[in-house]
Formats: sequence, structure tokens, C-alpha cells
Amino acid sequence: MQRTTARAVFLLASALTGFSTAASSVPATEIARFHLADAPTKADDVKARSAPASNPDPLTAALAKPILGRGDVMAALSRYCLDRLPAAPNPASTAEWQAESERIRKRVLREVVFRGRAAAWRDAPARVEWQGTIPGGPGYCIRKLRYEALPGMWIPALVYMPDGIEGKIGEVPAVLNFHGHVGGPGKAYVPKQIRCINLAKRGLIAMSTGWFATGQLVHQDYLHNRAPQLDLCGAAGLAPFHLLMTRALDILLSIEQVDSRRVAVTGLSGGGWQTIMLGSLDRRPTLVAPVAGHAAFAMRVEHPLSLGDYEQMPCDLAEWCDYSHLTAMVAPRPLLLTYNIKDNCCFQADQALGSLLATTLPVYRLHGKPRFCRWHVNYDPGTHNYERDNREAFYRMVDEFLFTGDDRMETVEIPCESEVKKFEELVVDLPERNATFQALAKQLMADLPRDLTPPDDVVGRHAWVKQRRDALRSVTRYAELPVEGELVEEPTNAGEKAGESATVGLLSVRSGHTTATIRRWRLLLGPYWTVPAVEITPPGKPVETVLLAADKGRSATSDRVAELLGQGKRVLVFDLLLIGEQTPESHGSLFAMLAQSTGGRIVGIQAAQIAAVARWTRLRYPSPVRLETCGPRTSLSALVATVLDPRLVDGLQTRESLESLKDVIRNNWTFEQMPEAFCFGLLEVVDIEQLRRLAEGP
Repeated sequence: MQRTTARAVFLLASALTGFSTAASSVPATEIARFHLADAPTKADDVKARSAPASNPDPLTAALAKPILGRGDVMAALSRYCLDRLPAAPNPASTAEWQAESERIRKRVLREVVFRGRAAAWRDAPARVEWQGTIPGGPGYCIRKLRYEALPGMWIPALVYMPDGIEGKIGEVPAVLNFHGHVGGPGKAYVPKQIRCINLAKRGLIAMSTGWFATGQLVHQDYLHNRAPQLDLCGAAGLAPFHLLMTRALDILLSIEQVDSRRVAVTGLSGGGWQTIMLGSLDRRPTLVAPVAGHAAFAMRVEHPLSLGDYEQMPCDLAEWCDYSHLTAMVAPRPLLLTYNIKDNCCFQADQALGSLLATTLPVYRLHGKPRFCRWHVNYDPGTHNYERDNREAFYRMVDEFLFTGDDRMETVEIPCESEVKKFEELVVDLPERNATFQALAKQLMADLPRDLTPPDDVVGRHAWVKQRRDALRSVTRYAELPVEGELVEEPTNAGEKAGESATVGLLSVRSGHTTATIRRWRLLLGPYWTVPAVEITPPGKPVETVLLAADKGRSATSDRVAELLGQGKRVLVFDLLLIGEQTPESHGSLFAMLAQSTGGRIVGIQAAQIAAVARWTRLRYPSPVRLETCGPRTSLSALVATVLDPRLVDGLQTRESLESLKDVIRNNWTFEQMPEAFCFGLLEVVDIEQLRRLAEGP
């Protein structure tokens, strides 16, 4: 296959369709200084930026003073992710694409969806319990059921059954209906009810499933960004999402009246994501119609509001494929891509549709079926919706591809608002202790980590330590980074202030009775990362150099810096990726998810940054170099760095560290709270206690 970068395809598609390519993120060339007081206040992304208090002391002010340019971190993360995306599909023949799509399908199912211990869930029997029938409206009834996506995790569902189909064995077309982040209503979401009612009135069987964090599963324990707790334990967090879909399809196809040759799947937003994932990875749906639920990763980088939750960017998905591949994998089956022109949530039509069509239409042309690839842009209301205009576009698709000859379907919506049910009427009984992401993770973590005890003999112990280090290096995707220091020049016209003098590259600050000299550095680490660092040197010859990193950023370290200076020690305070000044202006945790989806690991990147800073410091100063951290995030990455290179520093002190990685699960943390911890399989290899032992050597 000819390789075409995702970025190039995005720009090409935008040009071909006339869609805008204007970036919503700050361009890399932006040189305006980022001042902490100007930062947005989105809680999950900027709380780590610790702005100095009003009238701060000179040391705190010097530590907090920005080193990086506004937008630098966002630009670096964007480049990192874009450069790692797989080439867009560009097959030369149908046979080539069929082979490639099958390779992708198998690899994604094996390496992403059912990776690790999740394979056991795939192979486990799943129970289905029907709970009776309630009246619908003229021409149909509604059957209630619950089913296990995986053992102990029950999903509520409804099946809208047309009247008069009892003897039509294998003759009735069917539609599997998903929904997205609709909150409390869940499967009672009115536009979804209207769609299912209309389909049933037209003689189709319509199944409606529940979804995590909505409807009857609206509990906080089902928040999607808690699913990475499973990744930490070595079981794909994407598996429950996928099994929710495939088990539902199994049930729908098991209804004896369903014609397996005429099965459509559709949904809005998160339901649109479910639609494209099921439609691409499972060949059974014969018509696939996602609505405003997905876009190519390059588009998402340009428009971060469309990055999505964890399931949209699961661990390592973007290492193997992009959504441009998944969309093209529907071919040659009928496909309807629906987007909204003024979408107020995500995946706006003029941003998302062009790049998908640029890669998908050529594949349909190779199959000789370009008319099977359709798209619809909604203008009324044009917001994030699956209202009447979008529903009727879907009805037309169903009529054309699931009905033939004189057996055609009416495509104008049938008024049915009076038949819409209240939430309580559609409730399905669920077990009181239904499994959650946390509950599953607690089960998995019980026997982790494995191989805890090293052999007693010296040779065996050394071999065990080496094996543990190699496993840690592999699971964190650690790669050494080159480093080059760039001294930040202070403005020469800053003038003298009380307790502060400005010179080129140097700044003197009084802290208590100590006068310290400050240098501010940009440490350039490879093609992407720049670590901001402040070097503070007391008068005389320092007895040692302390590297200091804190979860709350540089300005939060002033008390500790002053204490170390008073002990005659040089201090280099720096911020790691996603912490302090290395926190993006917005969407930081989502970019972190995308980085891990491309095959990177946040903890591995941070550990490599720590190691690079330590190597650079050792080259500059002959005195002993120690490393100190404050907080669970920086402490975890510091432990990883020092385990992988025991000679990196002469000592490590961690403050406020986790006692165990299992605390992440016990505390039910989401990905946003500690991105470093959600490294696939980390807890299978080590826990905090083992990291501390390994850092000490054999």
C-alpha cells in the first residue's frame, strides 16, 4: 500500500470537500508567554498549574515564572500523536484491501479489545433473562430483557416486536439501536424511542440496549474513564464496551423471526461510536449507520472537543488503525455517515465528514459499489441530534437496502409521541450488586503482581531483578531521550527590584538569609518534549544537587527549596509532562489518552524525562545528585526511572507516594486523576513495594 500520512489525508479531504481546516488548538509557532493567571479553569486539566499567591515571596515568584511559550505543550502532544498515527488506507485493489482489513480486524480484536485477561470474558458463557412483555402502541409490543455483557455485568435492553410476525421465521429485518451520553433517560431517550417505535410500526424488529453511565447504569461507578482500571490489571478496558454490543447482536439474531441477511445497526454520539466499532469489527451487520459518533484521529487533534472518552481512544487502538480504517472496513456493505452542521457537542460535519469520505469512498469504488457509501448532513436543527431529519435519512437507507421489490417501507416518520413511555415503564430489573468497572478491577488485582518473591541465591536473585526490569521497561514502553539544555535569557532591561537583580541568563534571589542564584532552563528532549527547569544555587560550593519534582508544579516547592538551600544544596526544580507548566491549556487528559492509544505510555514518557534531566545534571556537576518527588504521580514515574537505571541518581526520596497501585482501584480513580497509573499491565509486573525494592538493586 502506498503510505499517506493521516495529516495529509485530513488536509486533502478538507480541500476536496471544501471543509475548513482551521485548527482550534494554539499553533506551535505561538510565542506569547503563558501566564498562570491567564489559564482556563477546566478542573481536570489545569488544577496542577499552581499559580503563585498574591504578593508571593521572590523565590516562589521565580519558581512560578513561565519558561515555556503558550501552546507549547499542546503543540508537542499534538505532534507526538500525529506522528504516531498509522498511514491512512489507500489500497490498490479489492484483494489488497480485503487482506489488510482482515489483518486489522484480527489484530484489533486480539491486541486491543480482548487483550490480556479480557480474553476470558470473551469466552465465558453469557446469560440472557427475558422479563415479560408490555403493551407498546398500535401494531407492536415491547419485550424486556437483561443480558450479561460479561459474567456479573448485566445490561438492560428492550425489543420492539411488530404484531403478526409469529409465523415469519427468518423473514423479518431488524435494527440494533444504541445511544450515547444521554444521561438519566438511557434507553428511554425520546428520539431513540421514536425511532424504535417507527421501525416496529413498519414491520422491523428493533432492539434498544442500555449503556454505561446512562439510564439504569447512570451510577458514577460506570463512568467510562474508570474503565482504564482494568488496563492497569492487564485486562482491556475496552472489552466490556465491545461485549455489550456483540452480546446484544447475538440476542437479536437469536430471535427466530429475524432475517440475518437484513440487520442494521445505528446510534447517535456514543451510540454512533458503538455503531462503527461493531460494524467494522463484526461482519454480521448488513447496514451500518453511525450518527455523529466518530472521526479520524487527525481531525480530533485539530478539534479537541471531538477527542471523546476512553472507549474512543482505548489503549493501543491508534497503534494499529485509525477510524478512517474502521470506516472503510464496513465496505462493501451499505454505510450511511450522518453528521450535523452546527453540532454543539462534537464531530461537526465540516470537520469530521471530509476525511472519512476521502479514505472510504475509494474503497467502495474498488468494490464497484460507490452508491453503497452514503452521507447525510443535518441542517435542521443542525445541533447534536438524531431528530426527525436524521431519522428519515436512516429510514430511506433501510428502505433502499433492507427491502426489495414491492415490499418497500414508508420513509416519512409516523407521528407517535403519544406512545413514548416514561422511564419507569421501561425499567428492567437488574441485580442489586451488578458488576462495575471497579468491581471487575478488584477481582483482577487480587492476585497481582505475579512472581513477587525473588530466589534466595545470588545468581537467581540477579536474574529475577533483570527479568523484572525488562518487563517494566516493556510495559511502560520506556525509551531513552536525548537532552540538550537551553538557557532562558532574562530581559536585560528588567531593572533592579527589592531582593532581585536581573542579568542575562542569571537571576539572584534572597530566600531568608540566603542569597541564591537562579538559572532558568528549557531542557530539549528529543523531537517533542521540552522540560522547564529552574536551577537554584546557594553561595559557595554546593554539597550536592537535588532534583525536585512535585505533582502541584514548581511554585508549590518553594518551602522545600528554601530548606535545601539552607543546607547548602543546589536544587533543580522541573515539571514533568501533564504536570505544572507542562499541563496543556485544555484537554490534557484526553491528549494523554490519545498518546497511550498510539502506543505511548505516560509513565514511560515521564520516567524518560526524569532520566534525561538526571543525566544532563550529572554531566554539569560532579557533586552527588539526588532525586526528590512530592505526590503520587511524580513519585511513581521517579520509581520507574530509578528502577530502569539504578545508577541514575545517588538517592531517591518520595513524599506522599501511593503505598500501592491498588489504591488507584480502591479509591475508584478515573484516568484524569492519575494518567501515569493507567499503564496497561503495570500491576501485573510490579507494585509500589516491588518498585522500591528494585530501585535498591539486587
